[in-house]
Amino acid sequence: MQPDTPDSVILLPIERIEVLNSRDRNMKVFEEIVENIRTIGLKKPITVTERAGADGEVAFLLVCGEGRLNAFRLLGETHIPAMVVNVSDEDAFIMSLAENIARRGHRPLEILADIELLLARDYTIEDIIQRTGLSQKYVRDIVFLLEKGEERLIEAVQNNTIPLTAALEIARAKNDDDDLGDMLEEAYKTGQLKGHQLTDAKRMMEKRRNKGPKSGARPKLPNSAHSLVRTYQKEVARQQKMVLKAEHAHQQLLLVVEGLKSLFADENFVTLLRAERLDTLPKYLADRIETT
Repeated sequence: MQPDTPDSVILLPIERIEVLNSRDRNMKVFEEIVENIRTIGLKKPITVTERAGADGEVAFLLVCGEGRLNAFRLLGETHIPAMVVNVSDEDAFIMSLAENIARRGHRPLEILADIELLLARDYTIEDIIQRTGLSQKYVRDIVFLLEKGEERLIEAVQNNTIPLTAALEIARAKNDDDDLGDMLEEAYKTGQLKGHQLTDAKRMMEKRRNKGPKSGARPKLPNSAHSLVRTYQKEVARQQKMVLKAEHAHQQLLLVVEGLKSLFADENFVTLLRAERLDTLPKYLADRIETT
């Protein structure tokens, strides 16, 4: 199980390694790590930094590779290949977060926790972006959620009942209108609005609130999640009806264009129109006849 190790990698006793920033892990993923190590060995050594142990002997602080370390322990190994780096506790912490973020492929739940840890250590948004490699928009969105103190939404994200994107939409709605945010949250949790519907409903409500009907009177806004969903459904139905009307009008126009094209191909008909001074068409129709 122990591969050939290059000069930069040494075998360390597992009992002398202390885990930094330990996390709960997805058991399915962890089982895959264990099975891979069992069958083909360790492909990438863990990363540690040297520290003085409580007993005065040399110890090591784990920087990257908790899953691999735990897999070795589970498999009964006493030593593990490790690369030793010379970094401060703060740099080791950041390296650990950066590797976790890269390995997880931007899983919102755990990244939210990582960013919260960095904020607690007084890192700025710019520091977090630079050190983690996450996009500016992504970091600012999560910081927005944290700074607003949306404990219910954060808990919902952590429980996988609301995706981070939906939580952000709800939080932004609450930032402008607490009632609207609460209605959107209830509608999403009860399954009445899903995915893009949440964003669409939010935009619809903002438009109704800001512009109102053509008469200038203030619109009657929903006062519950149920009435919000009903209003959204009515608006969707209205827009679908408009689309159908537009498609019908388009088909009618095509028929007219085809009919005019046939008529204007008849020289006798065109001569008659010229005699009556009716041989011109609106530019739009003339262009369509020439290009079809």
